[in-house]
Amino acid sequence: MENWILLWAIITFPLVIILAFVAQIISGRRNRRRAVGFFHPYTNDGGGGERVLWCAVKGIQDERPDLDCVVYTGDHDASPESLMARATDRFGVHLLYPPKVVHLYGRKWVEETTYPRFTMIGQSLGSVYLSWEALCKFTPLYYFDTSGYAFTYPVARIFGCKVICYTHYPTISLDMISRVRDRSSMYNNNASIAKSHWLSWCKIIYYKIFSWMYGFVGSCAHLAMVNSSWTRSHIEKLWRIQDRTKRVYPPCDTSGLQSLPLERQGETTKIISVAQFRPEKAHSLQLEAFSVAIQRLDKNLPRPKLQFVGSCRNKSDEERLQNLKDQAVKLKVDGDVEFHKNLMYRDLVRLLGGAIAGIHSMIDEHFGISVVEYMAAGAIPIANNSAGPKMDIVLDEDGQQTGFLAQNVEEYAEAILKIVRMPESERLRMAAAARKRAGRFSEQRFYDDFKAAIRPILSSAS
Repeated sequence: MENWILLWAIITFPLVIILAFVAQIISGRRNRRRAVGFFHPYTNDGGGGERVLWCAVKGIQDERPDLDCVVYTGDHDASPESLMARATDRFGVHLLYPPKVVHLYGRKWVEETTYPRFTMIGQSLGSVYLSWEALCKFTPLYYFDTSGYAFTYPVARIFGCKVICYTHYPTISLDMISRVRDRSSMYNNNASIAKSHWLSWCKIIYYKIFSWMYGFVGSCAHLAMVNSSWTRSHIEKLWRIQDRTKRVYPPCDTSGLQSLPLERQGETTKIISVAQFRPEKAHSLQLEAFSVAIQRLDKNLPRPKLQFVGSCRNKSDEERLQNLKDQAVKLKVDGDVEFHKNLMYRDLVRLLGGAIAGIHSMIDEHFGISVVEYMAAGAIPIANNSAGPKMDIVLDEDGQQTGFLAQNVEEYAEAILKIVRMPESERLRMAAAARKRAGRFSEQRFYDDFKAAIRPILSSAS
């Protein structure tokens, strides 16, 4: 008798769980709202991804005012009014009306600190749970991922949503697999793994399995917008939905920044670096290059000042910022370096307007909004010689050089010195060409391309 009871429990318990899941899905499909749900768990990250979020919300409000805009966020202090004010204060984006807010309480499942090992697959599977929470609380007609959580797309499809995404970069790329195969040590390939043939072989298998999974879930998108030629080439290879993939350059505040004078006031030469304090942004390399440039600087030239501007998402970012400050002291350039954390947009514009150069050092930066902002403001860019900056941004304009590309400390230091030593007339010519080039990536260009991309899918489900 006891065996029969145990068998009944073993069979019944999973069945009850499955039925509960099915009931939740049916309820969600029946009660879909006329809305666009933006899946963006971190609405306070302050980066280019957040600018895309608010411009996308505004674009939907312009194109389809009959649809509500709802933001899924893990920031529990976020309210419709505070998010609308943040869009204006931090990014200069004026929403037509406040978005609705759905608070998520399982955000820890997508945080990298939750997964010391197998971070990529851990965060991806964690996003499945977080999207389940989001869609159970509010099921929209259109599910719009603006944070790159591709593993959530099958969940949204199950709930009957049309899936739209704006992908800044692929979670995994063929370049990542190549680096592991070549045993190159980087922020996403630990030195202990790079040194081991066996561990590298295991990681290649892990990456290949993950890339197959990523390709499957990504193919569930009805529309995939990507931010650059580099991202598009990788997404098309991985997701295999070329007919549903559209390149839409991200919104850059070129119009506001282009009103700044190209001439710089003041005696101190300033170089700016705008990026979140994340490991892949390689701030340490910038600091080393700046130190080398200071050592080689002509005695008759004034010492330049390096201004770091960025936001901190969590404790890890705060620690990285402190490590940078400590590094500046060790390199004996702490008197020549400033750190600005979580600035308001108007303060960022002021700093951009005073810089003669802007430095960027992330390898395989998918696009590089900060690079465009440098150019629009009249600051000559020194960007990493890869991906977005190399393929789309720092290109000649009407035969005139618009900036510099570099790969290592030596090349960055040399570029800094070239700009600092550059005659004013030559600097102004290059800055003017850079500004003209930046006009190709304006906020208005984003709205035009964005609306053209979403119009067919919004119309087909009306």
